[in-house]
Amino acid sequence: MLRPRAVAALLTAALLCALTSACAGGPGGSGPAGGGRSAVFLAGSDHLGGAPVYVAQERGLWSAEGIDATVTTQPSGRDALNAVLGGQAQLGVVGDLPAVTAALGGREVRIVADLSRFSDWRLLTRTDRQISGFAALKGRKVGVPQGTNVEYALSRMLASVQLTAADITAVNLAPNQVTSALARGDIDAGVTFPSFYDSARTTLGDRYAELPFAGYTARTLLVAGPKATEETTTAVLRALLKAQREIATDQAAARKAVLAQSKGALQAGYVDAFQPRYEYGATLSPELLAQLEQEAGWAKAAQGLPGSADRAVLLGHLHPAPLTAVDPAAVTVR
Repeated sequence: MLRPRAVAALLTAALLCALTSACAGGPGGSGPAGGGRSAVFLAGSDHLGGAPVYVAQERGLWSAEGIDATVTTQPSGRDALNAVLGGQAQLGVVGDLPAVTAALGGREVRIVADLSRFSDWRLLTRTDRQISGFAALKGRKVGVPQGTNVEYALSRMLASVQLTAADITAVNLAPNQVTSALARGDIDAGVTFPSFYDSARTTLGDRYAELPFAGYTARTLLVAGPKATEETTTAVLRALLKAQREIATDQAAARKAVLAQSKGALQAGYVDAFQPRYEYGATLSPELLAQLEQEAGWAKAAQGLPGSADRAVLLGHLHPAPLTAVDPAAVTVR
């Protein structure tokens, strides 16, 4: 029979193991998973922008790289980034603006790869608001999920006609709230994720109107947090490069994989129409760095964020080693 002191020691050890992610291979580390594989937790956001992640998940590409991945999808890239910074995930699939704001805030975030690019934005509005151009937004209420790439897309729409955020009344809405706010007449226009374009068209019916905008290329980034190891990050990238080759080889099959992984969040018509509009291919390029610098300058001016928007500082948040290891030609930034 164990003595009371020995029982207490065993209970303490069990409690410590439960609280320590390394004992279970949880998100706090990359400990062994089943079959000797390393466990890794990825927080995703945009299914189409992060299509390589979802294709890898659907096709089981992680196992060949010695990892056991758990992929969760957050409402926005901002939420995915918070999961990484909060330790719930080692890696995140986020937009460029959330990554920039984290860098300005001095957070430990490393940009590992630019996974995809997208520039087919729409300003959603109603016919009775008579907004026939972006200049007509002056003095209007515009719904937007603040802190996301969508907010920066709106800023570029305004800048295209020499307007700023001070010229409108911005209403902070969740991505899925823009359509209902438009339908109620609470806002005059809105900008949201492309996955909500069709629902807005259906909800508003004959009242639906939109203004296309291609003046901003949103980038979907793979970022690593403080708990991500070099070995695991490199293994994840190897699987994602296999997935991106599968997307290029059989786009129809890739769309089916993303649709299946969305678990009902996306409709087939949207995936078929919009996934071909994304440019896939993991890179770290001078164009990415230039865009991050421009966005950092905007974020400091528009949102009063701290930190430096200096190119050298932002370059320090790029982490090219994993991508260099798996595809040296994809890293062209210096």
